[in-house]
Order: sequence, then C-alpha cells, then structure tokens
Amino acid sequence: MLGLALALLLAACDSTPDAAKPDGPHPALWEITDSAGAVEGWLFGTIHALPDGAKWQSPRLTETLGDADMLVVEVADLDNGEDLSNLFQQMAFDRREGPVIERIDPALRGEFEELLVKAKVRRSYFDPMESWAAALALAQVAQTNKAENGADRVLLAAFDQREVVELEGARAQLAIFDTLPQTEQRDLLNAVIEEAREYGDKGDTLANAWLGGDTDRLIELTRRGILADPELAQVLLYDRNRAWAAQIENLLSASERPLIAVGAGHLLGERGLPALLESRGYTVSRLE
Repeated sequence: MLGLALALLLAACDSTPDAAKPDGPHPALWEITDSAGAVEGWLFGTIHALPDGAKWQSPRLTETLGDADMLVVEVADLDNGEDLSNLFQQMAFDRREGPVIERIDPALRGEFEELLVKAKVRRSYFDPMESWAAALALAQVAQTNKAENGADRVLLAAFDQREVVELEGARAQLAIFDTLPQTEQRDLLNAVIEEAREYGDKGDTLANAWLGGDTDRLIELTRRGILADPELAQVLLYDRNRAWAAQIENLLSASERPLIAVGAGHLLGERGLPALLESRGYTVSRLE
C-alpha cells in the first residue's frame, strides 16, 4: 500500500519502460462478468515501482487495453510531479509533533541513522514533518526500485486519449495518512524504519512475485510489515477496498467496460476486490 503514496512524491520520467513480455508467466489479470456471462470489465493488479528494464505486458493484457473503454486508477495525475509535491508539502507540515527521534522506537534508531546517511540530510530535516509524512519520505529513501517504471504509469500512457477515472485522487489518498490517529502514524513510521533493513531484498522479491503472477506469494509479502498492524491494515487496505467496490459496481452498471488497475495488494484474499465484487453478484475469473 505504501507504494501508492510514494508515487505521489516523485516527478514523472520523460519515457516509459519497454513493458512487453510475450512469454509467461505474467502479472495477474481478472475478467468481470455479469449473471448472464457478459463481460463487464477487467481487474489488473499493478505495482508502483519496478527496476529498470522490467518486462511484464502480456499479449492478453494488450488485447484488454484495446477492448477497455476506460481506465480506472487510484490516482490519475501522476505526471504532474510539481503539483503532487506541493500537495504533499501542504499536508505534511500542518501539525508539529516534536523531534522525530522521540517518535522512533529506541531499538530502531540505528536504522533511522542509516537512512539519514543514505538520504544525505540532517536529522532535523524530518522534525517538522508529521509522522505519516516522515514515514513516506523515509520509505522513499529506502526504496530501490523506481516509481517512474511503475505499471500504473504505463497504463495511464496507453489511455492518454481515452477516459481515465480516479477512485481517490492525490489529495484524498494522502488524507488517509494525514487523518490517521497519532499512535497509528507513529506505528507507520516505525514499521517503515523496521522494514528498511530488508527493503532492497523485499522490493526485488515483491517485484518478482508480481511479475510471475504469484498471488499466494504476494499475499504473504504484502501482509508483513506495515499491513501486519491490524489497525493500519483496516484503514489502508480493507476500508478502501469496500469503498472502491461500491464505486466499481456503479461503473460496471454503465455501458462502458472499464479496466480497473489498482495496487496488487487490493486484489488479494477474502477481502480483496475480486471477492467483494463476487459478493455483489459478479463472476470474477482469473485470465492469467
């Protein structure tokens, strides 16, 4: 989930990677049909940061991109890096919480100091930030893969002449973090720092699981760390899934057929979007 917000902090690249991958395995893609078996749309789980040269776009996905009438994403305006950065700045500093070091578990302060060295900033750089914002900024420091290579950017480019619908938008997405209780913001901050020690390996492992369409492995990986905290998982994942399912049902009732492309973690398990849509009467079948 954190990768969703990290994409807001990075300016777009001028080009997109070569995403074509004719031979499998491929990232997971689902088809949504109604009670009569008519295709109403598709679900595709994205990943928001990938290494240079990652290839993932299958012939079936390419066909789906041509058949879909619209693209549905979490945030559409990822190319406007300056506006997104300004929005983050507006929301990240409106409450003062004291020195960031006092918000960090003493057992994790060594990892925090290592991130400061990597970021090439003084400790005081993070002091004015709310805890959620410091968490996102530190996660960006720890990230090894690149948001400009993210699958969502490639899909947005493919729909540059067609309708794109946002499920949240940048302000609403950041507001989810900004309105977390202070205790949960600090839990988020500490979870990010704790994960930083294995972020490189985890990022590669997550990317490989996504590239191979290994949803069982993705469930295992995405339910660790930040989302292992029940309160954070509820707010950052499950509540949003329920809200999105209602919006998606409304979109599916129209004549246009959407490709719904959201973070892969939102499509997994009993409370993922495929399961929620099936509970609303649709059939959701995995195509690859």
